[in-house]
Amino acid sequence: MSPPTPQPCPVARSVDLIGDRWSLLIVRDAFDGMRRFGDFQRSLGVARNILSDRLRKLVEAGILATRAASDGSAYQEYVLTAKGEQLFPVVVALRQWGEHHLFMRGERHSQLLDNHTGKPVPYMAPRAADGNALPASGTRVKKIG
Repeated sequence: MSPPTPQPCPVARSVDLIGDRWSLLIVRDAFDGMRRFGDFQRSLGVARNILSDRLRKLVEAGILATRAASDGSAYQEYVLTAKGEQLFPVVVALRQWGEHHLFMRGERHSQLLDNHTGKPVPYMAPRAADGNALPASGTRVKKIG
């Protein structure tokens, strides 16, 4: 697969691919179990042409794959690939940041729960090799190649 952009920055390339509102929300909905075009459209309220374009791009990028509907109907389903599944920490980090910074105390919102314990998923944060929290100031970017 050719790079989506000549940008030398991995953040810029990632944003070029999944950084628009609709693509990221499609991925979120796929993690929540949505599989069909109509389900994505109802959930997101997005125009059909935009949804079709974003789904096509996510399939071309190997984030989603299409398969025959599991119920045997003539429909197709969109499922996360292994590459798409690796976006889970990104979606969780955005969710947790939003829960912390974008809701007033007591305001209704959704919460991500651990199926095993029923408790909220612990806050995600980068960790140093010793297991301690790693702040941005404790890192640097090294250009490779």
